[in-house]
Amino acid sequence: MISNRSRTILKVAAVAAASALLFTGCARGGTDGAASAADKKTGKGLVIGWSQRGISGSDWWKTLVEGGQAEAKKLGATIQLLDANGDTVRQNSDVQTLITKNVDVVIMNPNDPIGVGPSVSALQDAKIPLVTVNSSLDKSLVKNMYCYVAEDQGYTGSLAGVAAAKKALERFGDSGEIKIVGIGGFPGDVLSDLRFNGFMKGWDSVMKDHAGVTTKKLDMKYGAWKPDQALAPIRDVATANPDLKVVVSLSDVMEAGIEQGLQQAGIWGKGVIVAGYDGGMNAVKEMVQNPDGPLQATASNQPWDQGVAAVKMAVAAYNHDSKACPGGETFIKTTVVTPANAKDYYKPADTYVRANG
Repeated sequence: MISNRSRTILKVAAVAAASALLFTGCARGGTDGAASAADKKTGKGLVIGWSQRGISGSDWWKTLVEGGQAEAKKLGATIQLLDANGDTVRQNSDVQTLITKNVDVVIMNPNDPIGVGPSVSALQDAKIPLVTVNSSLDKSLVKNMYCYVAEDQGYTGSLAGVAAAKKALERFGDSGEIKIVGIGGFPGDVLSDLRFNGFMKGWDSVMKDHAGVTTKKLDMKYGAWKPDQALAPIRDVATANPDLKVVVSLSDVMEAGIEQGLQQAGIWGKGVIVAGYDGGMNAVKEMVQNPDGPLQATASNQPWDQGVAAVKMAVAAYNHDSKACPGGETFIKTTVVTPANAKDYYKPADTYVRANG
């Protein structure tokens, strides 16, 4: 028979053994956590908060996010996506939510370069690295982010400028006046200026060797980045300038409106060249189907690839890698699509060109 004292001793021993087992389990859990932290350095298990300024109504932004999600899945990372829907106050609230969720790093597509200042400060206080994509921060805030991911808009625009200039020489000869008009988003917006100035730099690099050609730039027109808003300005400028030779569309989103505007003005045909920006699959399809038509180039800014690059920079930011994003910005490699290579880039299932065609 086991005495009461012996039973008590056995119970104490059992509790001690259970406690030892529990402690061992906790220790094992701590080891697993350390391994998980090591995995995060490669992206596996990394939790990325993504604060997007907008998605609805924009295939470009949708493609940007999808590229990031595809790269995260490839690495084994998780993206917590919140859409501010064009509201800076809401975006600041979204970032606070991501901080509360204890994300490891944040990717932000800022709705307002200075209006998101509270978010930038909050992330800094929480010691959560920040990567921006597509749109950067105000100069006063840049020091508090790890990396800005985008395309070099001036360079990308120049690719279209070179292609358009070569086509203009082929169609119109190397003498005489060539009228050019650009159509962008809104008066004073930086994107329109960067892209158009880049286009002209590429154009001029070709035309400098053709002294017989005189380039006349007409005043910039604006279509609010929408096809219906682009129609009237292009129709009006083409009607007033029936000898218009080159239209620079600073976003392929406006392509349909530009085409209708030129048709209504009676100059849609081989007598005019249209060069676009964005690498929209609608523009690529037009060049595949009508290689001798007005549309002769689109410079591709590849939103999918920007999303991929943003996730890669998020991993680098988590690792405090000082070499991955020199100077605090990284530009993806962009390309230009023309009728000569349009078939290589045409992918009906995609909305925008990707780097690998």
